[in-house]
Amino acid sequence: MLDPRAVPFAAHLHPGARPATRLTWDSREAGPETAFVALPGERMHGNAFVDAALAAGAPFVLTDLDVPRALRVPDAREALFAWARAERRRAPLVVGITGSAGKTTAKSYAAAALQALYMPVYNTMPAIACFLIEHSGAGAPLVVEMGIDRPGEMAELVNLVRPDVGVVTSIGPAHLEQLGSIENIAREKGGILEGTRGLVGTQAAPYYPGVQSYGFDKATFAGETLRLSPEGARFTFAGVPVSLPHAARVQAEAAVLALVLAREAGVSLPDAAARLRGVEVPGGRYRVHPGRVTVIDDAYNASPVAVRAALDALTALPGRKISVLGRMLELGPTERDLHAEVGAYARQRADVTYGVGAFAAELGERAYATVPELTAALLADLQVGDVVLVKASRGMSWTPERRAQEGVGLDTVVQALLAAREQVPGDAGA
Repeated sequence: MLDPRAVPFAAHLHPGARPATRLTWDSREAGPETAFVALPGERMHGNAFVDAALAAGAPFVLTDLDVPRALRVPDAREALFAWARAERRRAPLVVGITGSAGKTTAKSYAAAALQALYMPVYNTMPAIACFLIEHSGAGAPLVVEMGIDRPGEMAELVNLVRPDVGVVTSIGPAHLEQLGSIENIAREKGGILEGTRGLVGTQAAPYYPGVQSYGFDKATFAGETLRLSPEGARFTFAGVPVSLPHAARVQAEAAVLALVLAREAGVSLPDAAARLRGVEVPGGRYRVHPGRVTVIDDAYNASPVAVRAALDALTALPGRKISVLGRMLELGPTERDLHAEVGAYARQRADVTYGVGAFAAELGERAYATVPELTAALLADLQVGDVVLVKASRGMSWTPERRAQEGVGLDTVVQALLAAREQVPGDAGA
């Protein structure tokens, strides 16, 4: 329980405040078991929603307002982080994972191998703080995804999370508008490796000389005899066979990381490998949907390094290979060139290439201005046995109309493919 009477900072506690089981900064999630933290936002302060949280039955609210059930402090944000830092010390093992691509996949596999609690997709600093407060005392390892998009942010995250193991999955052009260059990205993300046990993926290894790597081939900790097929990935690690259904090389590399972490934590490798077989990453992250047309849903987000990895995985599958690519965001002044480079790579890896939105012509030979136009053309072109990769950035803050126009948020394309693919005419055995 989260007892407002036991917080590690000075506060004025309303006599009506009571313990909670969860914390949230979203007043819509507040309820009889979930306390509310009133934080400053880009548009409004959380104080504007304190009354709604109290009406929903929140056991207490962390705020600077003098209201019923208040845990009153001068600065709710700083109090939240102080509480998280104090609670984090109770966790037996914390693994922090960052990278330009593959963070969520690595997190999912690491958590399965370690039988750890892990961060949900939403990984802002307040979300991480709430996670640490809620779970550090559970006695289980914690796996925290630590993404950044501005200089100095990793230092803030490391100060909050204090990972026992820091992992960098990959380095590539992402969030260039704020971070400026790949060199800056490598330096900023490398902060997770300082003063702790560090591990880096083979793609990121050249940026961090001397840091131990994981993956295949020449990695410090390498899986062996990797075999990729339409059924998934198979390899061995330290003599233990590993089988990952519907997985590609990126997932196999994440599994190697997971097994390295498991071995160092004293976890049985055969047991960890068995759990890896059942890992399901969240929707939109290289999720393979077999059928008369195989759909690869990788539409959650995109960066040049992530798109290249997805295209490499596409080549391992039989059938006519189709790439459907949309805009990659936050690439700065070189975004057109970066889209052109990715499009050229797609033409090498796929039989048919589609592009949509602002850089449609750069991304695909079949270029469409909007998502609905692309979707109609793609569905009309489908053949039994096709394999379709769908990947783009999300543009979550954009309106649906702008997403359709700019070529982001291609989850609607995935939904249309899944709805239509079993009606594609032809012999499924061809």
